[in-house]
Amino acid sequence: MLETLVGILVLLLLSAFFSGSETALTAASRPLMHHLEQTGDKRAMTVNHLRERTDRLIGAILLGNNLVNILASALATSLLIGLFGEAGVLYATIAMTTLVLIFSEILPKTYAFRNANRAALFLSAPISVVVRVFSPFTAAIQAAIDGVFRLAGAAPGGEAGMGPSAEELRGAIDLHTDTERPAEQERAMLRSILDLTEVEVGEIMIHRKNVAMIDADQPAEAVVSQVLASPFTRIPLWRDQPDNIVGVLHAKALLRAIGSRSGGLAGLDLVALSSKPWFVPEATTLIDQLQEFRRRREHFALVVDEYGTFMGIVTLEDILEEIVGDIVDEHDIPAPGVVRQADGSLIVQGSVTIRDLNRRFGWHLPDEDAATIAGLVLHESRRIPEVGQAFLFHGMRFEVLRRHRQQITSIRLTPPPDQAASPPPET
Repeated sequence: MLETLVGILVLLLLSAFFSGSETALTAASRPLMHHLEQTGDKRAMTVNHLRERTDRLIGAILLGNNLVNILASALATSLLIGLFGEAGVLYATIAMTTLVLIFSEILPKTYAFRNANRAALFLSAPISVVVRVFSPFTAAIQAAIDGVFRLAGAAPGGEAGMGPSAEELRGAIDLHTDTERPAEQERAMLRSILDLTEVEVGEIMIHRKNVAMIDADQPAEAVVSQVLASPFTRIPLWRDQPDNIVGVLHAKALLRAIGSRSGGLAGLDLVALSSKPWFVPEATTLIDQLQEFRRRREHFALVVDEYGTFMGIVTLEDILEEIVGDIVDEHDIPAPGVVRQADGSLIVQGSVTIRDLNRRFGWHLPDEDAATIAGLVLHESRRIPEVGQAFLFHGMRFEVLRRHRQQITSIRLTPPPDQAASPPPET
């Protein structure tokens, strides 16, 4: 009798081992295990190897778990029948159900779930042995399962993708928290990195009307004065017409050339000093443009549309600002952009991008058909509105405050009351 009780106890411990292993190995963090494997952790490498074939892993664990549970129940039934007769079957059922449920299922699985990473690393080696020992049986069972699927007219499922999708990553980013400091900035940056594959250069470029350009046919003295007065180090040069970009002049190259000349500026060939213009399509994604910037060791590109018309410029800094937010140095000219009002509304320049507003305030204004807030008003209203006109789109109120010719330059945006308490942006 004592030997039987010891056997039942051992079997219950084995059942707890299998149950905890299943939970730990399926709940452990994939990114963490991958990182640990890259740093040389052999236990993490074993965990990742086991999860490469989840069918074998789960099959071996379930096979072992069912074997020990059934055997423990059989021993308990035999013992209690000997003590209580036929009533022992009922007693054994009640006792084993309670013991298995509490000590072999709920308790180990709860602990494994709360300590999944640590438990997975600890249990990886013994479970690896179990999987190898049971591999012939699990292979036979899997073949039988596949046969049942085929008889039912359903093709056996292939190996599921192990890598997280972009949407899963976005969900993980949204769940990211930090107990020591606010994590909203980190979440915004991580979401922006994922957006690099979807956002096109045309959505973040500086439009041609806001690009500082210089006529290359001007006297050298006038060009030098304009370069020194400009806050930018790279300036496109045009000839005959603004669309005809003949080079990009770097302020350092110009100053170097001036410093090497013993005479005046007469005869200084500005086009020869400038670099060859680099044109990129406006449909280029930001991730592709970033890779091209790195490959060519360039920081500045001219954006053209499908007809080859000059549309604007994009810089490496523009792409980086999509990730980390505005980068302002001592030479930048600050623009008001967004100004919060006492009533909770916002005075927004028409050139402010929808992406910036969504990122700053956690809004979800659509940016598929328009890049700027002025463009969104034009798209939704299907007209060029007059000053003072107001519209209700996407749960917000848009009032046109100023217009220059056909361009909307200032808008009062009133969000719903539940969004009006968002922290104000830096202006």
